Amino acid sequence: MLRKFKISIDGTQYMVEMEEIGAPTPTPADAVAAPVAAPAPAAAPAPAPAPAAAPEPAAAPAAATASAPAGAKVQTAPMPGKIVDIKLNVGDAVSNGTVVMVLEAMKMENQIIAESDGKIASIAVAKGDMVNPGDELFSIA
Repeated sequence: MLRKFKISIDGTQYMVEMEEIGAPTPTPADAVAAPVAAPAPAAAPAPAPAPAAAPEPAAAPAAATASAPAGAKVQTAPMPGKIVDIKLNVGDAVSNGTVVMVLEAMKMENQIIAESDGKIASIAVAKGDMVNPGDELFSIA
């Protein structure tokens, strides 16, 4: 779905059209078609062979799917961006204010710091991952 915005920069107005990422885009199959006359009946087709079982999806890396253990303090992304560096590993001791990772947003590198003392219990992202506001980054136990 395209959304239009009017933006003013230094007195110059710009019209911007943005497409929401992650929203399903309409496909021709979604459009309502006009009714069509039914074709003449044909000979019955041969039964189709049973489809093979779908293969199970491969497991994702543990670091990208780790969730916070019970009682751990979860830290989330403050803004959308890309994780460009992870300074610590699971099990490392941290204190309030320690830089845990670096998030690049709008060409600026932002340090993501620990908000409490403890040990890194889990890291939910990997270097190069794109994150949105509120996405879990890591947890401290």
